[in-house]
Amino acid sequence: MNPVQILSEGGILLYPTDTIYGLGVDASNVEALKKLRALKGREEGKPISIVVADMAMAEEYAVVTPLARKIAEAFLPGKVTLILEAKPNVSEELTAGSGTVGIRIPNHLVCLNLARELGRPYTATSANVSDQETKKTPQEILEQFGEKAIHIARVIDTGELPESLPSTVVDARGLSPIVVREGAVDKELILEIRP
Repeated sequence: MNPVQILSEGGILLYPTDTIYGLGVDASNVEALKKLRALKGREEGKPISIVVADMAMAEEYAVVTPLARKIAEAFLPGKVTLILEAKPNVSEELTAGSGTVGIRIPNHLVCLNLARELGRPYTATSANVSDQETKKTPQEILEQFGEKAIHIARVIDTGELPESLPSTVVDARGLSPIVVREGAVDKELILEIRP
């Protein structure tokens, strides 16, 4: 089965990004989201970010502020996750009751093509057991999951990814950016941006 079919049918995909390997399920499929949480051992209260193809798709699921647009113009596609207010069509299973959604547009053709072909977002969560290190190759990742690895329906293996920090997470709901987690993009570059 091709990766888009797997996502469409509720399966879990291991895929490369411009930072680390991620685990993808159809972000609109609540049962698939529950399977993903179980696989990772992720607590209920933690939101899960999504990959979109572009800012037009982001607007279908999040309230895109003028600040978010400015950050997107400067850094996306790229290694930034925007925290925005979730629209009502975003599942509680994704937002974990936070009312917000993390938006990723990775600078990676596999990710962008998947979102375009699927026609809707899929999850952007690191491919690791919760609170454990994210490994660099699919083989190491599958070993970390042990017996649970059978729940991963397909692996897109592009080998060891170039060394990278995870994405920088920015709350872009207001008039000035709040860096929630500094990652691959320098905090100071983000803080300079104003709507």
